[in-house]
Amino acid sequence: MAKPFALYNTLTRATAPVVPVQPGHIGLYVCGITPYDHSHIGHGRCMIVYDTLVRFLKATGWHVTYVRNFTDIDDKIIARAKERGEGPNEIAERYIASFTEDMAALNCESPDVEPRVTTHLADIIKLIQKLVAKGMAYVGTSGDVLYEVGKFKPYGKLSRKALDDLIAGARVAVDEGKRHPADFVLWKKAKPGEPSWPSPWGDGRPGWHIECSAMSCRHLGETFDIHGGGQDLTFPHHENEIAQSEGAHGHYVNVWMHTAFVQVNAEKMSKSLGNFTFIKDLLKRVSGEALRLYILQTHYRHPLDFTPEALDAAETNIAAVYRLLGRLGEGPAGTLPDAVTTALADDLNTPAAVAWLMTDLRELNRRLDKNEPVADRAPAFRAVAKVLGVGQQSAVRYFQGQAHTLAVPPEEIDALIQARLAARKSKNWAEADRIRDDLAAQGILLEDKGDTTTWRRA
Repeated sequence: MAKPFALYNTLTRATAPVVPVQPGHIGLYVCGITPYDHSHIGHGRCMIVYDTLVRFLKATGWHVTYVRNFTDIDDKIIARAKERGEGPNEIAERYIASFTEDMAALNCESPDVEPRVTTHLADIIKLIQKLVAKGMAYVGTSGDVLYEVGKFKPYGKLSRKALDDLIAGARVAVDEGKRHPADFVLWKKAKPGEPSWPSPWGDGRPGWHIECSAMSCRHLGETFDIHGGGQDLTFPHHENEIAQSEGAHGHYVNVWMHTAFVQVNAEKMSKSLGNFTFIKDLLKRVSGEALRLYILQTHYRHPLDFTPEALDAAETNIAAVYRLLGRLGEGPAGTLPDAVTTALADDLNTPAAVAWLMTDLRELNRRLDKNEPVADRAPAFRAVAKVLGVGQQSAVRYFQGQAHTLAVPPEEIDALIQARLAARKSKNWAEADRIRDDLAAQGILLEDKGDTTTWRRA
C-alpha cells in the first residue's frame, strides 16, 4: 500500500498531504528544457530533485506516471539556428541529445513520457479552439491568437501578482494587437523564414505557455497531481498555464512544486546573467553522482550556493560510499528505514536522508573494522543510496571514472598493466616501476593484490 507524503504547494503557500486523483497513483508533469544550448547546473538541480521524488514514491508503493517535455520550437531555438546557419530542428536535436547525455551522467532515470511541442500540435490547436469558443481568447489585430487575462478572474493566484499591479507596472507601450498589456500569445502568426504549421487562424506556431497545458492534459488528464519546475517558471509560465487550463476545463493541478535557484555570490545563476556553469564542464571536475549528492544536500526550496570546494567535498563522500560498497560486496537493497521515509515524506527532505546515509556509512565501516555483523544494516544503506540515486554502479567502475575524460584510454591502460605484469615476472623491476610511474603521472593509480592488478583514477 502506498505510504502518505506531503509537499509544499506554491499555490497555497503551505505543506500538506498529497491526495491523489487516482488512489495509489501519482501523475507528475515537469517542465523540461528549451534545447538551444547545453544544460547548466540549474537544470541539473531541477531534474535531480524530481528524479529523487519519483524514486522515493516508487520505493514507498506508489505507481507514478512521470512526464517531462521538450520545447523543441521556440524563439531562442530559431535565433540560435540563424546565428549558426542551421535549421531549428538540427539545433533542437543536438541539444536534446546533449541533455539526455547529461541526465544519464547524473543518474536521472528517463521519464515515462517525453513529449515534444512539434508532435503535439493537434492537441495545442484543439485547446486554443476551446478557449476561443468560450470567449477566453481572441485573434488580435496582429493576427496572433491571444488569451484575454481579464476573462480569468483568479489570474495571479499562483504568483500572488494582482492584475492591477501588472497594468501599473507596464513599462512598455501596449501592443496594439492586445486588449490588455498582460494578454499573452497562444498562437503566433507566421513570420517569413520561420517554421510554421497550418491552423484555423492561418499558418503559425504555438506560444510558449499553451504547449505545457496541452501536453500535460494529453498524457495525465485535465486534472492531475503534481506540476513541477524551477522557481523562475512560477510567473509567467505556470501562472499562464493555470489561466489557460482552468479557463478551458476547470481545475488543473493539485500541487505546484518549484525548485529554488542556484546562486553564485548570492546572485541567481542563469544564462542571461552569464554566470552559469554547464553540467558537462562540471563533469570534467567531479562525477555525476558527486554533483547529485551536492545538490541533494540542500533542500530543494532553499537557494543552493554554488562553490567548487563544496562540490569536491561531495566527491569525497561519494568515494567513501563506494569504498564501503566495495567492502560490503554484492547484496540486495532492503526497505527504506523509517527515519528516511519520514524525512522524505515531509516535503522531500533530502538533506536529512543524506545525513542518515553518511551516519550509517560510518557505523557500517566501524562494524566491518571490528568484524561485527552488518547483514541487519547493509540492505537499508543500499535502499537509501538507491533512492538518492548514488552508489548505483560497481565500485571498480566508479574509481576508474568516466572513460572519455581519462588521459589514457582504458584499453591502453589494460595493455600497459599486462606489459608491467610481464616485466615483473621477468624481474625487470625498473620497467615495471617505469610503467607504474608513467601512469601515475597521468592520474592513473595501479593497485596490486597478489597476481592481480587493478587501476583507478587518482
